[in-house]
Amino acid sequence: MKDVREEYHAEGLSEANLHTDPVEQARRWVDEAIEGGLPLPNAMTLATVSADGQPSSRVVLLKGIEGGGFTFFTHYDSRKGEEIAANPKVSFTMFWQPFDRQLIVIGEARKVDEEESDSYFASRPYASQISAAISPQSQPASREWLEAEVEALQQQHPEAPVPRPANWGGYRIMPTEIQFWHGRPSRLHDRFRYRKQADGSWVRERLAP
Repeated sequence: MKDVREEYHAEGLSEANLHTDPVEQARRWVDEAIEGGLPLPNAMTLATVSADGQPSSRVVLLKGIEGGGFTFFTHYDSRKGEEIAANPKVSFTMFWQPFDRQLIVIGEARKVDEEESDSYFASRPYASQISAAISPQSQPASREWLEAEVEALQQQHPEAPVPRPANWGGYRIMPTEIQFWHGRPSRLHDRFRYRKQADGSWVRERLAP
């Protein structure tokens, strides 16, 4: 692994081209990744911390940028849900290798309202609704048990919509810090950090790579 190296050839990131609102700049990058046909352009590695300070991370999918924050959906009883309940401070990273871009968001996760969770759950494919409804996420379970639960719920609800489980819904991450990284030749990368102020404004600064 010591000899594995990636050369960066992009022109980099100009401060003059950055949006004054980092949430809008993040939206721009996500949109460009989607329009560019990148695989899983909305995948983000979400880090949470337990009550005793143990971090954990996993890949989830960003499902919206609205209300000044970043939205994803999951089981509230999952490990990440329990850790968010104990400590809402989270961070996530998105990396788009073909564009030599990395986005880091730090903030607090808050549950979205039930109407928003209902609306998104109803928009999911039928099979995804079934899987979410039967899964005791992050708990031990055999494949046979999971498949039996799927079959039983399919018999109860042979077609969509499946009722949204009360323990499944959305979070919106409200950012306090956002970083934009862009690879450049010779490892002299571009890196900008926005920090939210008490009055709601953002302060931007360049960081050494």
